[in-house]
Amino acid sequence: MGRILTEKDVEAAVRGGSIYAAGGGGWADHGRMLGMAAVNAGKPELVSIEELDDNAWVATAAAIGAPASTTPWEMQGVDYIKAVQLLQDALGEKLGGLMIGQNGKSSTLNGWLPSAILGTKVVDAVGDIRAHPTGDMGSIGMAGSPEQVIQTAVGGNRADNRYIELVTRGATAKVSPILRTAADMSGGFIASCRNPLRASYVKQHAALGGISLALKLGEAMIAADGQGPGKMIDAIVDTTGGTILAKGYITDIDVTYTKEAFDIGRVTIGEGDSATTLHIMNEYMAVDDAGGTRLATFPDVITTLDAAGQALSVGQLGLGLYIFVLHVSKTIIPLSSSVLDPAVYPFVEERMGIELASYALDGVKNPVN
Repeated sequence: MGRILTEKDVEAAVRGGSIYAAGGGGWADHGRMLGMAAVNAGKPELVSIEELDDNAWVATAAAIGAPASTTPWEMQGVDYIKAVQLLQDALGEKLGGLMIGQNGKSSTLNGWLPSAILGTKVVDAVGDIRAHPTGDMGSIGMAGSPEQVIQTAVGGNRADNRYIELVTRGATAKVSPILRTAADMSGGFIASCRNPLRASYVKQHAALGGISLALKLGEAMIAADGQGPGKMIDAIVDTTGGTILAKGYITDIDVTYTKEAFDIGRVTIGEGDSATTLHIMNEYMAVDDAGGTRLATFPDVITTLDAAGQALSVGQLGLGLYIFVLHVSKTIIPLSSSVLDPAVYPFVEERMGIELASYALDGVKNPVN
């Protein structure tokens, strides 16, 4: 028997997911909307992958777009449900469960409403513990696969006549950019259901327990409410096992929304020899000191916090704001095949102009081929 998700779990998922959002991962208010709609409409059930038959189909519930953008996006709860229905129609079978590609302010809750309405289980598995810029980075080893998979996208700004329903079939690396283009055309963000795989495959390749990890962190954050200055950050550090890598005032922001629907650029904290640079592609992907020495790199969790310990997305940053940079090493979080797949890095490295793969794949005996 799984765990029936309730109203109190909504805030925990949003709060904990916001830390693993790494500067992206959607919006807190959108996450609360999805969660509250789900627990009021039905009984979304969180289950471990072991509770599903090995042959059950599991797909990824997702949202695609650039969280710092100011584009006129619109995603309604019904869009997440429709995306699942379109995938099931194309597959010709009912899904046994929905996992998520990443944790985030809203993405931790992406599968809850379809679960409540359609009866599909919320699987306690993620494509990546933290948020990331491309669908391939949450595809649990499918990025370089020639296997034909189904991906759907639903949503768009209705007032601007941007609503889209899309069903694609092809190799993951080829169809994922199509969905990102659809996100841009729809207004900047779109709901998706993608990559149906057998539960036996998910069991071997996903980061298991990822949603429970976010819920546990969120519960610790809620317990720290009202306990005084610094207690929230202490609770986050203690629960995640992370450290505060840097802190200071933001002195420069250079982030651009690209035609491929990504936010790419850099944010600088401090000045001179004490400056720290955060490299961004939708999320915080790396941190360098003033001399260019790498301090943290994806798939480490890298998150910015304000003085009250609230997670800040890239779009919430502003010049003169005092922030803390949380770092959780990849060595203490579950890693999926997604982040151990060499195929996911060249696209991101080329657009960011920095190197990521050598750290991510360091010590990996059998990277995904």
